[in-house]
Amino acid sequence: MQPVREDGTRGAGQDGRRNGHGQAPYGNGRAYRVGSHALEPAAGGRRADVANAGERRVGWALRWLPATLIVVGALFYWATPEGLTSSPFFESAPLVAAGLLSLRATVVTAVTAVVVDVLLEVGNGTADYSESIIEMISQCVIGGLAIGMNVLIQRNYRRLTSARHVAVAAQRAVLPNPPDGFGTLRVAARYQAADADARIGGDLYAVQEGPHGVRCIVGDVRGKGLEAVESVAVVIGAFREAAEEEAGLAGLARRLERALQRQETGRSGLDRVEGFTTAVLAEVDREGGALRLLNRGHPAPVLLGPDGAGRTLQPHEHALPLGMGDLGTWPDEVMEVAFPPGAVLVLFTDGVTEARNKAGVFYDPLTRLDGQVFDGPHEVLDTLLADVTRYTGGRVADDMALFALARSRAPLGVPPAPPTSEHAP
Repeated sequence: MQPVREDGTRGAGQDGRRNGHGQAPYGNGRAYRVGSHALEPAAGGRRADVANAGERRVGWALRWLPATLIVVGALFYWATPEGLTSSPFFESAPLVAAGLLSLRATVVTAVTAVVVDVLLEVGNGTADYSESIIEMISQCVIGGLAIGMNVLIQRNYRRLTSARHVAVAAQRAVLPNPPDGFGTLRVAARYQAADADARIGGDLYAVQEGPHGVRCIVGDVRGKGLEAVESVAVVIGAFREAAEEEAGLAGLARRLERALQRQETGRSGLDRVEGFTTAVLAEVDREGGALRLLNRGHPAPVLLGPDGAGRTLQPHEHALPLGMGDLGTWPDEVMEVAFPPGAVLVLFTDGVTEARNKAGVFYDPLTRLDGQVFDGPHEVLDTLLADVTRYTGGRVADDMALFALARSRAPLGVPPAPPTSEHAP
């Protein structure tokens, strides 16, 4: 594994073929994970079915909770001596319904609670008592408040649903589904947000086939929110353009650097001076079996050999992230290693390496993947995501973007050749 100082003039392969129909490389990719929801069935389907069944049972129980409170309140009224009031049960029923049920169900619950309360007082002959009158008036007021709360909750829910749909659309636009592969290369990607309702953040990945081979990027933009999404779009757009034009990874990194600097000129405050993106650029010859990496301040990827033996591809000299070129310039280090059939390159963001268990120990993807043999890149990423979730007990603190490249022995869509016999005619 020898580091190479590259000046941007060196290329890797001259095969300029695009995908099968000359289209952009994101036309027919597989769906990938967004937050805690999958756009297609992923590994662990049985566990997901069990969890969904449990959620349905809990939801059914909650829907019947307001009616249960009214029934319990009525039983409490008849089973307890005078001086003990059942009004807390009747008053809480519409409030619970406001947060769990529809507007119609909330109105029915509020009216039913008042009617049952009045009937109990009339049947007991205490409807004209001042305490009973105050309780019934209080019940009517709380029922009206519950109906108003339900209207606000439903309105906010519709707004949240609309925002989530917009977030999903933005996720698919900025991070489209990657293709299944190029030639003998298989591709897989996963994106999982730390917050189940947050579908997009500052993590990114992209892959592009061009005249210099198959190139990919995995990165992490500083910050959160819309400005981070804007930087993700800038980086991916610049990458797709430069990946086909630049002869080397160093030139590609410089193009990304300039794109981020142009974006920062329109910003002010802290984001202008501290905006940066950590990234790993990778380049694979489609047929030559060579893998080249350039790391700009990003967690080092893991390379799994055909026998499952893993190693971390750490650069000899650490470079500053993209967007911090004003602090200094120096030649980028491009690492070149062999990438034989059966090998898998696993790239990820710091949401993986900074995940912690209950004892506060950081997650180490190398020790968890080393020695395992997988059928393909999708199995690698599904296993890694499930293992991180188990390791953290489900308490993932940061978004995670994962990307894998695997070299197979047969091109995509071509079945493996049958074994030959020495005695065949």
